[in-house]
Amino acid sequence: MLFTIFPLYWTIVTSLKREADVTEIPIRYWPKTLTFENFIIAWENVGFRVFFKNSVFVSGLTIFIVLISSVLVGYALSRYKFRGKGTFMVTLLCTQFVPGAMLLIPLFMIFKSLGLASSLFALVITYSTFQLPFNSILMSGFIANIPEELEEAAMVDGCSRLKAVFLVIFPILLPGIVATMVFAFINAWNEFLFALMFISKPAYFTLPVGLRYMQGEFDIHYGALAAGSLISLLPAVLLFAYVQKYLVQGMGAGAVKG
Repeated sequence: MLFTIFPLYWTIVTSLKREADVTEIPIRYWPKTLTFENFIIAWENVGFRVFFKNSVFVSGLTIFIVLISSVLVGYALSRYKFRGKGTFMVTLLCTQFVPGAMLLIPLFMIFKSLGLASSLFALVITYSTFQLPFNSILMSGFIANIPEELEEAAMVDGCSRLKAVFLVIFPILLPGIVATMVFAFINAWNEFLFALMFISKPAYFTLPVGLRYMQGEFDIHYGALAAGSLISLLPAVLLFAYVQKYLVQGMGAGAVKG
């Protein structure tokens, strides 16, 4: 636990130190003078206000696309029987074995030809595409635990199948939806490689890329870098703190088939 927590503690302490105190010898494990100047530098001067907004946009749109698509694909895999279903599911799983780095150049050429190079929509499309297979399989496990009689009763009362999915299945699926949402958010929020290679304009940087460009060739502002790291970390921590009970329920529901 100490091995895990100490780097986080040291990041917090560094973010609260004056820059002259960061490299002071002997090392101080608590700031001599507390200051929030590093957070102001990271947010205003470095541009974390823009980076944060870009990350929220990319992650939010990715969550929306992945959530709707994975529910529909997972429903089809769970409820329908069709020729090639097993092969299709294996194919979905096999896509997870393909290294993302291998697809960098083909994807970049595709986005360039579509006029989406250095666009946040390129990241949304990439993240959604990469996350959809796993989350669809995960969602099919959640839906398999919901009795089909509930949908049949809704359709007897006049609902179409699609309407029954959104009015009956969606509320029951809440733990599974939260689990899918968290996975999609974390993967989109933390992704670095595609964001670094596809985005060349600082106005479209996401938080991981912004942190990378804070490390200059001859100089590193350690206090501001630590403050930027905490700004990047805070939304994920707050999200997990809020949805952890739903996340545990969702993981259990998707792991056991009734």
